Amino acid sequence: MNRKAPTGILGFPVAPLNNQGKLDEKALEANIQFLLDEGLEAIFIACGSGEFQSLNTKEYTAMLEVAISVVNRKVPVYTGVGGNLSTALEWARISEEKQADGYLILPPYLIEGEQEGLYNYLKAIIEHTNLNAIVYQRDNAILQLPTLEKLTELNQLVGLKDGYGNMELNIELTQSLRKRLGWLNGMPMAEVTMPAYAPIGFNSYSSAISNYVPHISRMFYNALLSHDQELLSELYQNIILPINDIRKQKKGYAVSLIKAGMEIIGLPVTDRVRPPIVSVDKEHYAQLEKILTQAFDQYPKSSKQVLS
Repeated sequence: MNRKAPTGILGFPVAPLNNQGKLDEKALEANIQFLLDEGLEAIFIACGSGEFQSLNTKEYTAMLEVAISVVNRKVPVYTGVGGNLSTALEWARISEEKQADGYLILPPYLIEGEQEGLYNYLKAIIEHTNLNAIVYQRDNAILQLPTLEKLTELNQLVGLKDGYGNMELNIELTQSLRKRLGWLNGMPMAEVTMPAYAPIGFNSYSSAISNYVPHISRMFYNALLSHDQELLSELYQNIILPINDIRKQKKGYAVSLIKAGMEIIGLPVTDRVRPPIVSVDKEHYAQLEKILTQAFDQYPKSSKQVLS
């Protein structure tokens, strides 16, 4: 077992839905294959962008089976687990049975617990299998240093994904635990915050736009690592910030806007989502379409730009 968290740009497929609102497995295959072809370093299936909160166990299992089959060990496959503890344990076990590499532990359902309670929740899931585990820090699951230090006693824990954005806390965690854990940026539209995260040890991030303009994600990350400030500024002004402005217009666009972008570039995915998430308004859809047209015109996709 490789006890290391994935690094680089991480792919988070969606849960494509057909006209009847059922999971479209063929579209999911295309989504995952597209991410693999573009050189993303890991696949995280059935997580936030995969509408984790709306899946049943049959759908969850189907999504995992598709991912394992398409990826075929080319890159690590992580699943989403969390929410209700009993369901989290069941899905962790399914992840192990289907031979995933690990799982991302999402926050517990609704309840805000004390640090002791969060520790007990995470410990129960982490030690339930031998798979690698990454804890997702956000919302009602914010870990303080003593809690995280105690969790690192479990060999299965390989990383922390931060979606909270408290840089003082992030610095305390990364500088205290350093290379014991992998550090993943999980902020909304992570490209916006990655320049603040990279210097303190975060060497990977989840990229929503990689589902439809992965060459832009790669161009951005290469520019960040090579300190090409001019290109970074261009990408921010022309693509990243305009998309982020649309994403902030409505709750749930963190998911439905990804699907809209995929539909615009010709992948077999529509922006159909499950409640309480809403589809993208026509006005915002047109705005995204304009940005993507400009992106391909200004930054043509000539070849894969994979980090060496």
